[in-house]
Amino acid sequence: MSGHFEPLPGGGAAIALDEIEISILRNLTVQLLELIGPEDGPADADEDPLARLFAEGPSEPPADPALARLFPDAYGTPGAEPDEQARAYAAEFRRYTENDLRARKRDDGLAVVRSLDGLSPADGPGGGAAVLRLTPEGSRQWLGTLNDLRLTIAARLEITDEDESDALFRLPDDDPRKPMVMAYLWLGGLQETLIETLGPR
Repeated sequence: MSGHFEPLPGGGAAIALDEIEISILRNLTVQLLELIGPEDGPADADEDPLARLFAEGPSEPPADPALARLFPDAYGTPGAEPDEQARAYAAEFRRYTENDLRARKRDDGLAVVRSLDGLSPADGPGGGAAVLRLTPEGSRQWLGTLNDLRLTIAARLEITDEDESDALFRLPDDDPRKPMVMAYLWLGGLQETLIETLGPR
């Protein structure tokens, strides 16, 4: 089970993580949460839920390339300059969806952090590992966060195509991007094995 997710009977997934892996995953997820940002304000218990649902969000895409990757425009052709109508549609779509999308990503990230905080790797020589067990809903939240972490790192590494990631394997050890590349590749492996647990059994 070490290093990859395995399916649990009845749904969900499990993985064994050592102390270093837990620390890396937690630190990366906390950084992701900081990038996504806090809620706009405390929810008012008396607030009309429909009013909150239709509260307007931003209409322009984020300036940060990583956030732009997490919250892309919904209209237009990738890599092409959108026309005026596509920009108008994208702005309208973003205005009514980005707040909810941010909230979902934030909730997923917080669920990942909480699940990691509940782990206690075994003490002793060699470090031992703790087994993380996820419900089907927990698996979905982890999958969303792993995907968001890879998108964010890909933006920082300026990876726009999966084929470009092949060159990352050949980076010299003294390249300052190497730790970020190793995290990107490792997260990809975790994501792939978690997806496999969600398939039919």
